[in-house]
Amino acid sequence: MGKITGFLEYQRLQEVSEGREVRKKHYREFIAHLTDGDAKIQGARCMDCGTPFCMSGCPVNNVIPDFNDLVYREDWLHAIETLHSTNNFPEFTGRVCPAPCEEACTLRINNDPVGIKSIEHAIIDKAWERGWVRPQPPARKSGKRVAVIGSGPAGLACGQQLARAGHDVVVFEKNDRVGGLLRYGIPDFKMEKEHIDRRVEQMRAEGVEFLVNHIVGEAPAGAGNAEATKVEPQRVLSEFDAVVLAGGAETPRDLPAPGRELNGVHFAMDFLPLQNRRVAGDKNVRDLWASGKHVVIIGGGDTGSDCVGTSNRHGAKSVTQFELLPMPPDTDKNPVWPYWPQRLRTSSSHEEGAERDWAVGTKRFLGEGGLVKKLVASRLASKDGRIEEIAGSEFELPADLVLLAMGFVSPAQSMLQDFGVVTDARGNAKASTEETGGYATSVPGVFAAGDMRRGQSLVVWAIREGRQCARAVDEFLMGRSDLPR
Repeated sequence: MGKITGFLEYQRLQEVSEGREVRKKHYREFIAHLTDGDAKIQGARCMDCGTPFCMSGCPVNNVIPDFNDLVYREDWLHAIETLHSTNNFPEFTGRVCPAPCEEACTLRINNDPVGIKSIEHAIIDKAWERGWVRPQPPARKSGKRVAVIGSGPAGLACGQQLARAGHDVVVFEKNDRVGGLLRYGIPDFKMEKEHIDRRVEQMRAEGVEFLVNHIVGEAPAGAGNAEATKVEPQRVLSEFDAVVLAGGAETPRDLPAPGRELNGVHFAMDFLPLQNRRVAGDKNVRDLWASGKHVVIIGGGDTGSDCVGTSNRHGAKSVTQFELLPMPPDTDKNPVWPYWPQRLRTSSSHEEGAERDWAVGTKRFLGEGGLVKKLVASRLASKDGRIEEIAGSEFELPADLVLLAMGFVSPAQSMLQDFGVVTDARGNAKASTEETGGYATSVPGVFAAGDMRRGQSLVVWAIREGRQCARAVDEFLMGRSDLPR
C-alpha cells in the first residue's frame, strides 16, 4: 500500500476531455490519459482493503491493488507487466470498458471509487510510448494447428495465448480488416483503430496468421463482402487440430412493428460500420447519414449511445433515444455494492446532445413515398411484473431515420449449424466453463468463446473467455497447460 491515508487525502480525478462542441467536429478520441502525477494520486487512493472486491468485479480479475500501488510508486514497467498478466489488451478495456471494477471498489461504499479504468488507460499508453509492448514468440513450437474463427476481442485473446503456447494459429475474419466489433462496431471517437493494428502486428510477430475476407461456412445476409473467399467447415476441421468459434453475437434484435419495412428504418449495425469505414479512408461507402434528419434511436444501451454520438457528428437535426424500461435512480451511492447497480448512466455522447425518453414502446412507423417520416409510440408502466401500455398515452414523433439498437439475440445460426454444434435455449453455442473440458462444444475438437458462447456481453468478458478458452484448447492438444486460467 503506497499511502495509508491516500483515500482520505485525495479526491477522484477525472480524465480530461475536449469540449462538447469541439469534439463533435471530428471522429478522433477526445479523452486524454492521466498525467503521471494525477495517476500517482489515483493510485494513492487505493485502500489496500484486504478483500479486493475490485478484482472479483473485474471479469479478467486484474490484479488491481498491485498495479495501483506500482503506479503510486512510479514503477510503470512492473505496472504494465502486472496488467498484462491478466489482460492481453488493456488499451481496449481502458477505453471502452464500463469499469465494473469501480462499482465493486470498497471506497465506493461512501465515496467516489478509485479511478481504476483511468489508471489502466495511463499504464498501457505509457507502455506503448516507452516501447515496452513487444512480441512474445514461443520458445518452441508444438506442431499443432488451431483455427480461430472471428477476430473480435475473444478471438484475438485466444489466438495470442495459443500462439504464445507454441501452436500455429490461423485467425479467419469475414471482413476486410481484423477486429470484429472493435473495428466496425465501436466508433473511432471512443477507440481509434490504430490500437487494433499495432496489436495485430505484435501477434503476427508472435506467429499468428490472419486471413481476412475469408468466410467459414454459409455467411448470414450482409456479412463479409462479395469478394470474400468461402471456406468449407469440413476443410477447417480436417486441416486443424482444434477450432475455436469466436464469431460473436451477430443477430440483432428486430422490432416487428407495422411500417418496419419503410426506408430509413435500420439496425444500428447497418449504420455504425459505415462511418468507421469512412474514417478508415474507404471509398464508395454506402450513403446512410443522419445529417439534417430527425433521428430516433430505439434502445438505451452502449450501441444506442454510439448512434447518438455518430448522429451528432453527422449534424442531425434532432436526436431522441428511447428506452423500454423506466429511468433508473440517479443515486450518489451504490445501493447494491459490490454488485453492478441499476443506475442512470450518462455517456459522453449523451452529453453532446440527445433527448432521452424512458418507459416508451414503439407501436408503428409512418411514412410517405416509402420513406419513414414519423413513429407512433406510447408510455409504458410496470404492473404485476409485466410492462403494459398506459391507456391514452399514445404520441407521435418526427423520424427521418430510425436506428434499432436493442441488442443482439444470438450468434449467426448458420455458423453453428455448419459445424454441427449444439446450441442452448438462447441459440448460443452450448459449452460450459468447467475447468476440465471447459469451452468444448458438442463437436470434438471444436470450442466456443466470447459472445458466441455466453451471448451479448462486454469486451472485457470476451477477453476473459478468449484467454480461458485458449487454456482449454492447450490442455486438449497437449494434455496439460501452463497458460493462466
